[in-house]
Amino acid sequence: MSLLRLCSSRSSGPATLRELLLLPSGCHRCLQLRTHLAGSPEQSWGSFRRNYSSIIPKKDDGKNQTWERARLLQVLKARMQQLQADNVTEMKCTEVQFVNRINVTHLESLSGRKNLTFLPDSELEKSFNLNTVAAVKEKAAKEQMDKKCHIETIGPKTTSAPSKWIEKLDKEKHNKTKRQLNIVKKMKESLPLSSMKNVTGTKSTGTGGKSTSKGSAAKTPVTHTASSSVMSSPHAVHPDTKSNAVHDFSLEDVLAEVENLDQQLNKWEPSAKLLEDEDGNKYGDTQRNILSYVDTCAFINDLDRAHQCVMFHHRILTRRKQLNVKIYSVLMHLWAKKGSLNQIGKLFTLVEEAGLKPNLDCYMAALECMGRMENCSSRVIERCLQQLKEDGFTTQDLFKTCVFRKDEREMVMKAICAVSPDFQLQPEPEVEFCQSPLVNHFYSKVETVKYPKLHLCVQEMKERFDRQLSKEQADTITIDSVEVTKPITEKMKRMRNRLTDLRAKWQKSLLQAFREFKLHLAGDKSCSWRMNLYPYLCLLDDKEYVDIMIQNIANIPPNGEALLTIAKELGNRIYNKYAIRKKIKNEMVDKIKEIYYAYIELLAKDSELNNFLPREYLMKLEREMNLGPSLLSEDSPWPHFLIVHLGTHLVDLMVREIKIPINTQNPRHEKKFIPVLYHMYSFRSNKQIGFIKPHPILTQILSEAAETTLIFDSCVMPMVCAPIPWTSPRFGAYVLTPTKLMRCVEGALQHQLLLQKCKSSDLHPVLDSLNQLGNCAWKVNKPMLDLIISIFNDKGSEKLEIPPPLSEAPDMPKFDPKSEISPAAKSVLKKKIAWARKRAAEMHSLRMDALYKLSIANHMRDDTFWFPHNMDFRGRTYPCPPYFNHLGSDVTRAVLLFAEGKPLGEHGLNWLKIHLVNLTGFKKKCSLKERLDYADGVMDNILDSADNPLTGRKWWMNADEPWQTLACCTEIAHAVRSPDPTKYISYFPVHQDGSCNGLQHYAALGRDVIGATSVNLKPCEVPQDVYSGVALQVEEFRKQDAEKGIKIAQILEGFINRKVVKQTVMTVVYGVTRFGGRLQIEKRLKEVEDFPKDHVWDASHYLVRQVFSSLKEMFTGTREIQDWLTESARLISKSGSSVQWVTPLGLPIVQPYHRTRTTLLRSNLQNLKLQISHDATQRPDTVKQKNAFAPNFIHSLDSTHMMLTALYCYSAGVTFVSVHDCFWTHAFTVDVMNKVCREQFVALHSQPILRDLSKFLVNKYRYNIPADRKSKKLQDYQRMMELLSKVLKTGEFDLEKVKESTYFFS
Repeated sequence: MSLLRLCSSRSSGPATLRELLLLPSGCHRCLQLRTHLAGSPEQSWGSFRRNYSSIIPKKDDGKNQTWERARLLQVLKARMQQLQADNVTEMKCTEVQFVNRINVTHLESLSGRKNLTFLPDSELEKSFNLNTVAAVKEKAAKEQMDKKCHIETIGPKTTSAPSKWIEKLDKEKHNKTKRQLNIVKKMKESLPLSSMKNVTGTKSTGTGGKSTSKGSAAKTPVTHTASSSVMSSPHAVHPDTKSNAVHDFSLEDVLAEVENLDQQLNKWEPSAKLLEDEDGNKYGDTQRNILSYVDTCAFINDLDRAHQCVMFHHRILTRRKQLNVKIYSVLMHLWAKKGSLNQIGKLFTLVEEAGLKPNLDCYMAALECMGRMENCSSRVIERCLQQLKEDGFTTQDLFKTCVFRKDEREMVMKAICAVSPDFQLQPEPEVEFCQSPLVNHFYSKVETVKYPKLHLCVQEMKERFDRQLSKEQADTITIDSVEVTKPITEKMKRMRNRLTDLRAKWQKSLLQAFREFKLHLAGDKSCSWRMNLYPYLCLLDDKEYVDIMIQNIANIPPNGEALLTIAKELGNRIYNKYAIRKKIKNEMVDKIKEIYYAYIELLAKDSELNNFLPREYLMKLEREMNLGPSLLSEDSPWPHFLIVHLGTHLVDLMVREIKIPINTQNPRHEKKFIPVLYHMYSFRSNKQIGFIKPHPILTQILSEAAETTLIFDSCVMPMVCAPIPWTSPRFGAYVLTPTKLMRCVEGALQHQLLLQKCKSSDLHPVLDSLNQLGNCAWKVNKPMLDLIISIFNDKGSEKLEIPPPLSEAPDMPKFDPKSEISPAAKSVLKKKIAWARKRAAEMHSLRMDALYKLSIANHMRDDTFWFPHNMDFRGRTYPCPPYFNHLGSDVTRAVLLFAEGKPLGEHGLNWLKIHLVNLTGFKKKCSLKERLDYADGVMDNILDSADNPLTGRKWWMNADEPWQTLACCTEIAHAVRSPDPTKYISYFPVHQDGSCNGLQHYAALGRDVIGATSVNLKPCEVPQDVYSGVALQVEEFRKQDAEKGIKIAQILEGFINRKVVKQTVMTVVYGVTRFGGRLQIEKRLKEVEDFPKDHVWDASHYLVRQVFSSLKEMFTGTREIQDWLTESARLISKSGSSVQWVTPLGLPIVQPYHRTRTTLLRSNLQNLKLQISHDATQRPDTVKQKNAFAPNFIHSLDSTHMMLTALYCYSAGVTFVSVHDCFWTHAFTVDVMNKVCREQFVALHSQPILRDLSKFLVNKYRYNIPADRKSKKLQDYQRMMELLSKVLKTGEFDLEKVKESTYFFS
């Protein structure tokens, strides 16, 4: 409805639109029509606009309103029937009948105000009586005949397209209904009784799609809202149809019914629906491109360019479909800043012409504009507020839902108070708690809970927040490299000076070329409707773009980097800077600072407040400080195509403009300039890839200069203050830097939209666990870091996993083209050259990775820092800083300590010793007591390692995790040498690792007794090793086959051991196939020197069969569950939907695997083919969907277990962090963490996980009924429903035994 819409009658009260505002549309055709309107002041705008809408073609001016309303009603009824025919709801084996909304209200009054539409069929029938039905029937027939006569009276005057369109629609509906009824009838006959429990049948009689119900009333599904009565055509009602048309109904009711049908009947969502938000806005590539463009224009205040872009797409119907309400609302806000209510009114009209409904953001823009106007008529404001209510919103919704920038909140409030001086915001209702039984006790707070605090005071935390804010506002940070300790030679000084001069020249030439390129894109103002890169090149200062390009040069490896990779990096850096600038421009900084200062009271050690969770307290503060801008930001993520497009243009500038002089040694020769970067092609996996490679001269200069500074974006560094708590999918982690709650494939948006559609309370446990993980403070183990840096700067050590420099790379073989060499020798030489190049590239990559990690650690050596967390689409958590974090390698973990220490206590020292033995890997099969005895027995080696790590016995170097082993040796040495080890304050993290955690979850799901014993769910005296168990079982099978004379079984004698089968056993739980398992075993057999290489293929083929057979025998339920998950995913994806599920904690998950779509990006350098596999508008990739479902589902369970452990450890005051299925805490609290870990595993698997999954999948995909006659699809649908409804049998294992299992996590 138009913003300032009229009621259809002059007597209805509100003034006409012309009396309030003249709102000509921007559409050219509509503008002409409204120019004609100027001569007819008596005709209301509402009726005139409907006569000349883009949906109904132009008619003679002599038509009256009554005819127009009748015809529109006819069209709407036809549309309602089409919606009905398009949906066979809830597996109904017949046609659904609808009841008019007004009639339902009438029947409610007859039956004690019951809402009959949500009653079961039996109760619904009882609510009718014969007299009522007879009266309804007579009234409906009479009313329909009156309407028919009325329409036929007007009919002769009109021979226009709408009637033909209705006939065509009616015919299409008729044919489709008949076709679907036949299919469903066939389905009813073929479906087993078990699949028909929820099916309610009615009989279809006659022809032409007419239907009657068996009972005395239309049978309506319980889950559907009733709608208008079924008619076989818009012109007549079948005499036997039980219609209930008692009251007349208004046009608004019919419109509401049409919208309601769209929402209620289309229960199942194809994959494309994943790209729609709560308001129905579509987020396909085109919509995101337009939205990003308009949003960017709004940021740079280029109103004309944004307006022209929207109008260009609106003028043509095909392009108009590419617009969504959000695009119009962004433009409305731009006009609101100008105080142009006239233009906003036009945009409301355009929204209606596009077939869209204004959302709250549109009304907010209108009210903001009215608040900025000095003398805005109160009648206009009242009309706006009235229409807002007519569209189903309230003024309170504005302040609860909308995102405000700068002073927008105050302007909206000013406009509302102009007509309602007493208006006040209602207090927010109490926040709902998650209803999951897994966290009821955690959120109930029956007992007084005191959550742990940080070890810092209020003032220090405020200073830290200010430092973090300054870093993020600066976008980048420059730190010293760990190579700074090298002595500076004259050659280094000369090369550094030369590099400085070159960069100054590059900056000058790039700046000039960039400005010329930008000026070229600005183009002719008359063509400003064309979307190009110009607005994206105006977001930052010109110099900032140039600095980004120059900084990127040093990151390109000597062997080059793919053009696509460099382009994405450049584009993403620009987007991140833009997102930060946007928050600063919207004046969010002061608001965040004010709220964070108050939030510190919850965390600081010198404050008393401690009975709130971080998320709860921050939300409370935001509700109390409800003035100024919102904390949420309306970030519009740029589509992947746009990021690459922008990056390729910058790379093109770099290749063309960055040059270096040669012949500089001889001043008599004229200087010659050559490009620094070259564009070339190379092959990777038989694909031709465009590369950007630096000139060898540049590589040599950079190497000889040995610069001692590194430049990073602020988001790759750990935070120096506690992270912002996650309060929603759109706010948390860093202060300003944009961060996704759910990390996903570049460009994928369906995960974020799915989270935003969730009920907020359902996400609270997930958000709170992420906040708990992020609030763990860390510090650097400085002695360990110094030792590692010394080895790093001294040519590294491959044994200790410290990569050597490129100077240690193998020499490149020389090839002389003039020399005579045989083809065979030439082939061998080429392979050696290729290997040398590959090795050099790997060494460079590993060296730079280590350099970044060690340099960041060295930069943070005297500081306390935090790792904000987010998660992947399965719920697995990760620290946001990509280089330096506790998920890193052995080297990185060795230099990390908790910032807060705790005394060892009675058992802490023993846990440190056990942890040390676990790190060495020497006593994996031994009991805890045996490990403890072993540690005491090698105490001399432990102390020697701590005192003389590089000159002593070097016992620690033979461990599986040498650097963590050395760090633990040092901690034990300090503890045993302290006066009282029980009072020794330890900062060292102790790990407890799950025993083949994926198989643990499978065994618990299937209640396998043998499987549970193999993975330590059942208490045992010593830890059970599932890998050794499988190896023994395979050996038994081999012996049996060898006795039968099978040759390969005889050859394998003595070669089957734990190492051969371990990788396959470990990965089978994550969906490895027999083919993949065979390759793994083949690789292991090739490593065995004595095994005959001629029999590797046969042996690996034989062994993989035996490994799978052994696992099937040991884990009886595991393969059945895995097969059920895999086959379910296959049938779901074949039906056209992506696999979705919800974790036991309420986190919604969707698999982003779709058929690859290739998009061609044309650039000056080359045409790039972007392979997009996450586009939800494409059909699902069946192979990826089915192969990934089982492992992804298990990953979602292990993440749920980890999150539950994190929450209950937090309430117990225990420091807790995790590396997936490896849990860390202080030595003092290991016992408490172990108890919580086991309790939560039992609680998790005590839930009916598989039954709930089956129920969810059935409800989700039961509507994927095929609409054609192909029996194959019907059979697949039937098989899918049977499979999804299948109840899997479970074993006899008692889950409570897990609480007593010592080696479940150890």
